[in-house]
Amino acid sequence: MVYLFLADGFEIIEALAPIDMLRRAKLDVKTVGVTGRTVNSSCGVEVVADITIDEFEYRNVDAIILPGGMPGTVNLENNSIVQSVIDKAIDDNILICAICAAPSILGHKNLLDGIEATAFPGFERELKGATISDKFVVKSNNIITARGAGVSVDFGLEIVKALTDEATAENIRKTIQCQ
Repeated sequence: MVYLFLADGFEIIEALAPIDMLRRAKLDVKTVGVTGRTVNSSCGVEVVADITIDEFEYRNVDAIILPGGMPGTVNLENNSIVQSVIDKAIDDNILICAICAAPSILGHKNLLDGIEATAFPGFERELKGATISDKFVVKSNNIITARGAGVSVDFGLEIVKALTDEATAENIRKTIQCQ
C-alpha cells in the first residue's frame, strides 16, 4: 500500500497527479488526512481523505508520499505521527517520496546525507547533507524528490517505476499523452 499524507495547505497537483499515476498502474493508494478527513489544498479545493491520521496503521507500507505546498509542508512536518512514519520507513528501507517544499522535511531529519536530491528553488539549503541536483525528479537510494507542481506527473511516474518497472511507467506516460 502507498500512503499519501495530506495536510491543510498542500499543493493539489503534487498530491493528485501521483495518485492518478499510481492508480493507473493498479497500485493501491490511500490518502491520509493529517489535519482531518477533509483537507484544504493551498488553492482552496477540499479533498476528502480515505483515512485520517488517527486511523493510520503502519502495515504493508510500500511507499509514503509527502506533497509540498504551504503551509501543507509545515503542517506535515509538525505532526508527530508523520515524523514517526518517516522514521519507520527509513528503518524498513521503504520508498519515501517528497516534492516541492516537502523534501525539506527529510533534510531537517538529516535523511539526505550523501545522496542526490532536489526541491523547489529556494529550499535547497534545507536539504542538509544532500548533493543538490539540477534534475526535476531524482531517485537516490529509496528516496525520490522532485521540484514542484510542474513535474508532478513525472514525479508520479518515477514512483510507479520504482514500485513496478520502467515499462509500466512508460506505458502510462504514452497513454496520457505526456512527453
